Amino acid sequence: MPRAQKPKEIEVVVDVETTGLDYTREKIIEFAGVKLVNGKIKETFETLINPHHHIRKSSQAIHGISEDDLKDAPEEEEIYPEIFNFLEGATIVAHNAIFDFSFLNRTSKRLYNKPLENNYTDTQMMFKEVYPQYESCGLDTLVSVFGSNNEQRHRAMGDAMALAKCYPKLKALYFQKYNWQLSQIDHVEYLFERYLRLQSAINTMQSEIQDLKSIFKIYFERGGKEVKSNTGEVLTYNHKKSFAYDFEQIKDILEEAGALSKAVKLNNSFVDRLVAGSALNEEMKDKIKSARIEINENKSFGIIKPDKSK
Repeated sequence: MPRAQKPKEIEVVVDVETTGLDYTREKIIEFAGVKLVNGKIKETFETLINPHHHIRKSSQAIHGISEDDLKDAPEEEEIYPEIFNFLEGATIVAHNAIFDFSFLNRTSKRLYNKPLENNYTDTQMMFKEVYPQYESCGLDTLVSVFGSNNEQRHRAMGDAMALAKCYPKLKALYFQKYNWQLSQIDHVEYLFERYLRLQSAINTMQSEIQDLKSIFKIYFERGGKEVKSNTGEVLTYNHKKSFAYDFEQIKDILEEAGALSKAVKLNNSFVDRLVAGSALNEEMKDKIKSARIEINENKSFGIIKPDKSK
């Protein structure tokens, strides 16, 4: 009896370079895709695109593509049928996939009046899940962990190929962990008890570390010198002053100097609450919504402590 063939799993590792970050206003200038069939590289597709659109300096500094580079590149109407044909029936795989998918989806709606129907997989989320110990979860970190590099990084095909070589290994580890997590669900009550014990131990250790830091501070303030450990770490002491400023008095100066965006960090959570609340009218809310440039999804659990006063 013939063995049943394994169904084909088609995925396309994608990277796009753009004129800017806002997918509602900016456009794609370079597309690269690496097609994987059951985890094996089978085909590639890359192209520059001339959208007849200004490229922001901040974006050009990353990918190095100028408007002159695009003069002889295919027009959008010419090349997008090939791009979407290459993606047809495949799951899109990308690092911070919401960025690449949002640009492609917006382009499909703009040119063909229909949304992109592909599912997508975010390798950034997968990497965070498998390697929570890393502070950075960017593509550079992923590539360094899996030892896959490409000469033309930060261009679309260089990044797409580097990710395509890492992705099967990352995917295998991710689903190994996910399957293990599924096997633990029946033990969630016991695991919650373990979690609380660990949290208590962490709180105790953090208190101990703070005590040690206080001793180190007193040591240096009494004239102590740098301390070097047997493994090479050096304990040092830095002292600098910081100031608080009246924002209204310096806002115009910062704006004139072109430093306002660097000096002031937008409180996105506060803006989200404004949009969801009743303090603004609908016109104001719509203007704020039109300024959204990125989508992030944060899922978390909480713990309600018992009321010991009862």
